[in-house]
Amino acid sequence: MEGLGYYQSPIGELEIKSRNEHITSILFLKDTRKEESIAPVIEHCIQELDEYFYKGRKFFSVPISTDGSAFQQKVWNELAQIPYGSTASYTDISLRIGDLNSIRAVGLANGQNPISIIVPCHRVIGKNGDLVGYAGGLDKKEWLLEHEGVLTRQLKMF
Repeated sequence: MEGLGYYQSPIGELEIKSRNEHITSILFLKDTRKEESIAPVIEHCIQELDEYFYKGRKFFSVPISTDGSAFQQKVWNELAQIPYGSTASYTDISLRIGDLNSIRAVGLANGQNPISIIVPCHRVIGKNGDLVGYAGGLDKKEWLLEHEGVLTRQLKMF
């Protein structure tokens, strides 16, 4: 059973898809809305997103499932390990998956992450600390990192 729902976040409307009892995609809405079919797992996801944006939630428990190559799955699993309020570089992720030569491929897989926010691709930054690449736009990435206190801590270091 597939589900579809929408969530109006402070940084734009999110389209949430599910299959069976798992979230399969959370992406910024680019097209027009379709008819919703809100499964219980989507309701759970919306509740957790609301808590993340407005009540300080730092971890997600809603079950997720992603379709992708073995390499993409490996990268997405590493993204999920980046703690709230922290960042990692593409080089860091490459080292964690055991292949320093895969930096560009890591960047590509990061950009193809189907589950925004919960699989925190927004926490991946350039090696020199620059905010680089985000499918939702750099303004949204900056907002998310500021929301998590990352940018505030980085500014205090200078």
